[in-house]
Amino acid sequence: MKLVIHPPIEPERLDRIAAVAGPMAVVNADDEAHALSHMPGADAFFGKITPRLLAAAPRLRWVQAPTASLEHYLFPELVSHPCVLTNMRGLFSDVIADQVMGYVLCFARNLHVYVLQAAAGRWAPVGGEAARVAFASGPGVVNDIDRAHRHLADATLGVVGLGAIGREVARRAAAFGMRVVAIDPRPTDRPPEVAALWPVEELPQLLGQSDYVVIAAPHTPQSAAMFRRPQFQQMKRDAYLVNIGRGAIVVLDDLVAALEAGEIAGAALDVFETEPLPPDHALWRMPGRVILTPHVAGYSPRIAGRHLDALLDNVGRFVRGEPLSNVVDKDKWY
Repeated sequence: MKLVIHPPIEPERLDRIAAVAGPMAVVNADDEAHALSHMPGADAFFGKITPRLLAAAPRLRWVQAPTASLEHYLFPELVSHPCVLTNMRGLFSDVIADQVMGYVLCFARNLHVYVLQAAAGRWAPVGGEAARVAFASGPGVVNDIDRAHRHLADATLGVVGLGAIGREVARRAAAFGMRVVAIDPRPTDRPPEVAALWPVEELPQLLGQSDYVVIAAPHTPQSAAMFRRPQFQQMKRDAYLVNIGRGAIVVLDDLVAALEAGEIAGAALDVFETEPLPPDHALWRMPGRVILTPHVAGYSPRIAGRHLDALLDNVGRFVRGEPLSNVVDKDKWY
């Protein structure tokens, strides 16, 4: 058997892979021409495969993608090819869920606003007329400053996509006492932290109930542009959107319009339709209502080790003839 790797990886990782591969030859191809020369005898491939490389590999049985997301990896010939495709999903779940709760806490406690005010040397509890308009629920003894600081145990968090990341988000939200609801294309196996799990068709129900809507879905033909103006209008006017899924799921022009119209209270985005977000984009001019981070939710010193461990595990499984981990449904892109 033969495993072809392209682009090439560093010697330390290559040695670890070769040790697990045992009798399977490992080719660390310097360039595409080198990889192409070995593809006729390749049983497995790791890295960025192309139509040209795939066409030259009549024996290919397994392709390991180096990423979790596949919208820029798949192409028609790979989708129709009989080889098994695996990806790197599951490596980032806890890290990204931590970032989600960071956004939620910022919005609940106005931390992002206070950081900006502190930089300007300004002492000003969030509240006043703006908070009363946004959060007032009727007369009573609770003042505007109280209303502007939310109690998470009274809130509902909706998760769009209950995969590995969505489940970790649900676990953390439940630890804060939040009620969690979710939608997923395969609404089975509801975890104990989730009060209700619905099919995707029930998105309007989730939007209408949620104080925080977290997009944790992959980019697929079905999820592209899933969030447009009608979806924002189905949300509560004091609700927040969080997108740590894929940028193509949220149409930014519609999001800006919804924010400007007061149809939702704010948004936190780590992924965008266009990256980097253009410097003249309207979202940059909404610092009190919008939190923008540069696609860093998955960053952690642990990810590189997890990435290698996942690859080594599947190499070992392939050599031993065992079922592979993280098998992808190529038609669905996940």
